[in-house]
Amino acid sequence: MHDLACLIEPDHPQLSVTRQAELLGLARRTVYYRPVNNPEAQTLLKRDMDTIDAIYTDLSFYGYRRMRLELMDRYGIPLGRKRIRTVMGLLGLETQYPKPNTSKPGSGANHMVYPYLLRNVTAQYPNHIWGVDITYVKTQDGFVYLVAFIDWYSRYVVAWSLSDTLQNGFVLCALKDALCFVDDCGLPNPDICNSDQGSHFTSATYIELLEKAGIAISMDGRGRALDNIFTERLWRTVKYEDIFPHSYQNLDEAQAGLSKYFTFYNHKRRHQSLDYQTPASVYFDVRTEQ
Repeated sequence: MHDLACLIEPDHPQLSVTRQAELLGLARRTVYYRPVNNPEAQTLLKRDMDTIDAIYTDLSFYGYRRMRLELMDRYGIPLGRKRIRTVMGLLGLETQYPKPNTSKPGSGANHMVYPYLLRNVTAQYPNHIWGVDITYVKTQDGFVYLVAFIDWYSRYVVAWSLSDTLQNGFVLCALKDALCFVDDCGLPNPDICNSDQGSHFTSATYIELLEKAGIAISMDGRGRALDNIFTERLWRTVKYEDIFPHSYQNLDEAQAGLSKYFTFYNHKRRHQSLDYQTPASVYFDVRTEQ
């Protein structure tokens, strides 16, 4: 718990302590909690976090009861539901199924919410629809946060960024990189960019960048937790194929490793859903040999 609480910035200019705790999946009171140094308890906590994290990445729709059974079947670890709830809370994990209030918007006049535009809409061509989401990356030194913009039609990761805090700068940096990328490639901006209603995606600066680029803004509403499924699948793939095997030490190692992985993902990794083409070949409309 202390590992996550230490990421709170009391003097953050935009996010209150309460909001930062909420984004980290912590109760506000835990921000001020300092645990007794107990190496055995810390070892058990790390084991439980690692195993629950692995199961969640594979089976994000599992609730506490099925998570408990999976922990026993897969790892032989008997955990109670209360312990599982606690660990999932520390990791910021929430069972993925359609339900209300899956994403809480930022408060205040500077946070704007837009309607959901993708009901019965399927991506028909590159840069028709982008999706954006944030996930955590567990390193030996603590948690860092990964944001990515993905083209829904081709699964191409247009831009991504890492940060060791939840300040909005890394999201804005990734968006600017994505817009510069398509401009440098001589490609059109996306028609629509879809996100949840989290504070990173409802900030005035983020909204302004999209509107100036002529991009329609779509935000998941009530009961639409699975609409960003392409990004959820990306997180699962990245974690299983790169993050878990490498167990990065810190932000710098994760940055270097993920840079190599996303190059592989975009240009070398064939996707069954793309008729075994790579994302880059579909995004740039270049047919590759089987």
